[in-house]
Amino acid sequence: MRLFGLKTCDTCRKALKSLPDAEFVDVRADGVPSDVMDRALARFDAALVNTRSTTWRGLSEAERGRPSAELLAEHPTLMKRPLIEADGELYLGWDAKTRAALGVS
Repeated sequence: MRLFGLKTCDTCRKALKSLPDAEFVDVRADGVPSDVMDRALARFDAALVNTRSTTWRGLSEAERGRPSAELLAEHPTLMKRPLIEADGELYLGWDAKTRAALGVS
């Protein structure tokens, strides 16, 4: 299991604490492997972009209109977090649905 996020993100820290066996991958330092990103974009598309982030608010309207793949390649911190890869399946965010799917209460 791999958890993609930011080490400064509170939600990622909560998820990592609940998933102690997960390998943490810092998207700012290490990025997301292209195969994982391609699968995540195919599954979540625009939902993968965190439109509530500080980075998003700093983008111009023209930049915001670019495809999700381009935005995330240029600004990895724009990715909604955490992105969790477990048993070939991808989960986005740390909500009750994700926790239930991963068997975490």
